[in-house]
Amino acid sequence: MPWKDIERIARETGFSGVVQVDRGDETEFAQAYGFANRAYRVPNTLDTRFGIASGGKGFTALTVLSLVRDGALGLGTTARELLGDDLPLIAADVTVEHLLTHTSGIGDYLDEEAEMDVNDYLIGAAHVLTTTEAFLPLLDGRPAKFPPGDRFGYCNSGFVVLALLAERASGAGYHDLVRDRVLEPFGLTRTGFLRSDELPGDAAVGYLDGCDRSNVFHLPVLASGDGGIHTTAGDMTKFWRALFATDLADEVRRPRHDVPEESLRYGLGFWLHATSDVVILVGYDAGASFKSTYDPNTGTTTTVLSNTAPGAWPIARALTTLF
Repeated sequence: MPWKDIERIARETGFSGVVQVDRGDETEFAQAYGFANRAYRVPNTLDTRFGIASGGKGFTALTVLSLVRDGALGLGTTARELLGDDLPLIAADVTVEHLLTHTSGIGDYLDEEAEMDVNDYLIGAAHVLTTTEAFLPLLDGRPAKFPPGDRFGYCNSGFVVLALLAERASGAGYHDLVRDRVLEPFGLTRTGFLRSDELPGDAAVGYLDGCDRSNVFHLPVLASGDGGIHTTAGDMTKFWRALFATDLADEVRRPRHDVPEESLRYGLGFWLHATSDVVILVGYDAGASFKSTYDPNTGTTTTVLSNTAPGAWPIARALTTLF
């Protein structure tokens, strides 16, 4: 494999992050670049934990689907059944499946279909967003964009609502549900929910483009259902292998929608390659970019993690041509 091309791209772009490629039980390439903390010149390592932005939607989807499997929720359960009087602008016929497939049409608190620069977006009182219930004022008052099931429309709010439904159906908090239903069963010891204002020494600080300011004012202080969990490249390899050893793998990777504008398809919380069996998680936010793919036919995992918004993409594109 032309790993020298990856090294060249990393050098030319000033990449900060980790790249890892595993095939079966063998690691074919693994390298860390740049700094986890620029102020103290702490280098990234293969074991550095990175925020993965919307890559966390896959963890939310699996948590919800485990509740569906256990009978606490159904794909046809309507959001209204559990929301009660909360978020009254969510239509009565929006279901769990609509939310999982980005076809709910509900208004989005962070609308990625609108032209925006993630570095310019400030979430407001980021420090209070430590629970799913705390998101209710942020989600409220946003009119629907289209009727449920009408089309695909990527929606961050939908996955926060899924976290809320999971909590209300189970009686447990979102972070505990993900830990108990995904992280611990999958053996993901280096993955978890970290507060952005008290990151441990083994986690990468997320940096805004073109400066050394962190992303602490740009994201919720603690991740919720729409993403932001921290993980490592090694744990992502464990994640894919563990997922495909469960009965949930076929469910999440069954195509629900073509998304031609992205040249991809979508399953339940996971992106799918347009023509192959490759399953994909992607995340992008201020101070974070991430892509991880898994080919079940060859057992190949590719993961790129970066603590800048543009960092992952040049290398991720190069890996796409290799695999």
